Amino acid sequence: MAEQGRGWLQTAALLGAMWVGMPSAQAVTVLDDRQQKVQIAQAPQRIVSLLPSLTETVCALKLCHKLVGLDRYSNWPEAVQSVPRVGGGLDPNIESIVALKPDLVLAAGSTRGADRLQALGLNVLRLEPRNHADAQRVWRTVAQALHVPAADSDRVWQGIQAGVQAAVQSLSPAAQRQRVYFEVSPAPYGASESSFLGETLTRMGVTNILPASMGPFPQVNPEWVVQARPDVIMAGDSSRGSMLQRPGWSRLRAMQGQRLCVFKQSDSDMLVRAGPRMAEGAQLMADCLNRAAAQADTGVQR
Repeated sequence: MAEQGRGWLQTAALLGAMWVGMPSAQAVTVLDDRQQKVQIAQAPQRIVSLLPSLTETVCALKLCHKLVGLDRYSNWPEAVQSVPRVGGGLDPNIESIVALKPDLVLAAGSTRGADRLQALGLNVLRLEPRNHADAQRVWRTVAQALHVPAADSDRVWQGIQAGVQAAVQSLSPAAQRQRVYFEVSPAPYGASESSFLGETLTRMGVTNILPASMGPFPQVNPEWVVQARPDVIMAGDSSRGSMLQRPGWSRLRAMQGQRLCVFKQSDSDMLVRAGPRMAEGAQLMADCLNRAAAQADTGVQR
């Protein structure tokens, strides 16, 4: 099952090759996250992306070569490393973006300066996926904006979803009985049931200690986690040090039983982006849960 989950990239590459070099000449109109219409007259040739998940989507659609500017956090795939950087979502360098003469700017709904870029005559498409439905909508919207045939982009998306389902099915029955806390940053912010990470955990049959009512990625009171007593904690490497300093955390069963999955930076980046690597992220979570369940059964650190 794990190999199935990790094999979607090869499938996407094969399917993607079918439409490379076949741009549509017809104008398209898409809706952004503000429900505003964005008209794109022809297939964009110069794209600036200000959100890593959007960058990864462009590349998964086999159009990485059209990227001329990126935010500082876009770091996958390897092909984007040489693309010029134009700041971040909170501090985009407007002058640098304009100088690149993009015919499309992809940005998050929260990107500062997006209105100014529009006022300067640039075509700005604002999209920010937070759950599975958002991720699918954003995938289709970006594909449409880039003039990728819908049938082709849908086949790749189906491959991604098949990979997520393979990860779900790889869980052992014991792993499904666990209660989980997923920390997305050391502030700390967590992933609730309404986030795409939380929805993946729900599909796996585990219990997320952060309810959907808290919003997708709420800031969490560390005492809440102590009271909730999760069986498993998932977090990025940047959270490791601060966790041990939080009152009561050393007594958590997840900490005492070594059922703490700390992801290296590259894996953490992948996990928190609702984009084309969701299947790989789901498999990482499934592997963590299976290890934690085995650890609970044996009482021996693995």
